[in-house]
Amino acid sequence: MNITVTHELAKRLMEAGGEALSGQYLADEFGISRTAVWKHIKELEEKGYTIESIKKRGYILKEIPDTLEPIAIQPLLKTAKIGQVMEYIDSCPSTQILAHKFAQEGAPDGTVVLTETQTAGRGRLARKWDSAPQKGIWMSVILRPDVVPQKAPQFTLVAAVAVVRAIEEVTGLKPEIKWPNDILLNGRKCTGILTELQSDADGIQALIIGIGMNANQELEDFSPEVRDIATSLKMMDGKTVDRQELVRSLLFYLEQYTNLYIEQGFKMLKIMWESYSSTIGRPVRARMAKETLEGIAEGITDEGVLQLRTNDGKLHGIYSADIEMKN
Repeated sequence: MNITVTHELAKRLMEAGGEALSGQYLADEFGISRTAVWKHIKELEEKGYTIESIKKRGYILKEIPDTLEPIAIQPLLKTAKIGQVMEYIDSCPSTQILAHKFAQEGAPDGTVVLTETQTAGRGRLARKWDSAPQKGIWMSVILRPDVVPQKAPQFTLVAAVAVVRAIEEVTGLKPEIKWPNDILLNGRKCTGILTELQSDADGIQALIIGIGMNANQELEDFSPEVRDIATSLKMMDGKTVDRQELVRSLLFYLEQYTNLYIEQGFKMLKIMWESYSSTIGRPVRARMAKETLEGIAEGITDEGVLQLRTNDGKLHGIYSADIEMKN
């Protein structure tokens, strides 16, 4: 079965917004027989799509399955590059591992790797990440920006702004960013971002941005050790989140803000980032490899470095640390 036609058929049905599309119209558009159209409809139904066939009117899409398969996301995706190529795996150890492999094999700029569940999901410092099946968004994005390696860390901050904008747009919730890579709701973590680099002497070959977002988990979906610090979008407002819509929104903003950063630098995005920050202006404890500092987080630099003023009045640039909020 030609997957391209099936994708395009799904797109037409989605764009129709509940209006019937005749089998003859679809056959003419795709240059195939009505019997072939019917076979593609049956393929969609086997994937979980509910499609009503009305005599003399045609086909109406009634329901889309809750899946992160590209066929459910790409038809209504509003990006020029990011997500136009998608790799979907029902279950995998980690989308980051797969994305690194695909990037080394030449995957194009903007390739997105999606899965329904990870068996070895990880966050910063190789920490385990719970990835409940069909409850969250587990994905990695391969970018190939023409920037120097020193600009790579800011992409974590760019992605964080994209995540909060998407959550706001789709759910109405008001997330905050905890420097550098956590998205919080009411002080609890709902999303983590992990940015990794493939580079050589000539510069950046690929950036791999991993995003793990808790969408529709209940409390019991989290392991006991993280139940006090983790949450999901559904737990915050009681509503099941449309994961497909959330992915489309996230990829749209990620593309917009990535382009803005590459073209104009971090200045505008820095203002946006700080407006969502749960860290700026707060007393924090920064645990680093060789020391721990306490003070007030005053802001971030144009390079994304956290500015921490300790009680002795000194201003410290924090490049990498675990940040703990102090009361």
